[in-house]
Amino acid sequence: MAGSPRVGVLALQGDVREHAALLSGLGADVALVRRPEELPTVDGLVIPGGESSVIDKLSRTFGMQRPIRDAIGSGLPVYGTCAGMILLADAVLDGIDGQESFGGMDIDVRRNAFGRQNDSFETELDVPALGAPPVHATFIRAPVVDRVGAGVHVLASLADGTVVAVEQGALLGTSFHPEVDGETRFHERFLDRAREFRAAREG
Repeated sequence: MAGSPRVGVLALQGDVREHAALLSGLGADVALVRRPEELPTVDGLVIPGGESSVIDKLSRTFGMQRPIRDAIGSGLPVYGTCAGMILLADAVLDGIDGQESFGGMDIDVRRNAFGRQNDSFETELDVPALGAPPVHATFIRAPVVDRVGAGVHVLASLADGTVVAVEQGALLGTSFHPEVDGETRFHERFLDRAREFRAAREG
């Protein structure tokens, strides 16, 4: 679609197709990003859910870790869901030996905070920044945010106060998977940031 942002989905591992389909449905020009030279061609990047440790290892194998870190530092909008949020965190409290993140968000996260796959659950979340109705959220081996830095805005928490959606500048992270429920508002928010980034880059 003419005038639509070109956004990438990091396609190393995880639920890549679901994000790509949702973004395409919203009118975005979607690219699957696997190599460093593809990163400068996009106005935003989605890091999908999957296995954070595997995505971390593959990003280093494919030479993507440093370019993604540099892109985040330059202001590229990035949306991470589940494992993607783990990879955006400055600190992973219970990563496997040698696990690293891209960083950029001043948060500490804890992996698999709710248990194993059979402990997955769904709930309704109030997200004031997105308005009504509540967000139907699916948590699958989901992380939680243990610490929120001063520059981080909490978008959503569970009833017990557990933080599950955060935003810092052009970075957005959710513990849950809007892409599996047909919930588009987080992706729309991400696309708004991508449009702003493209406009600023084009001057």
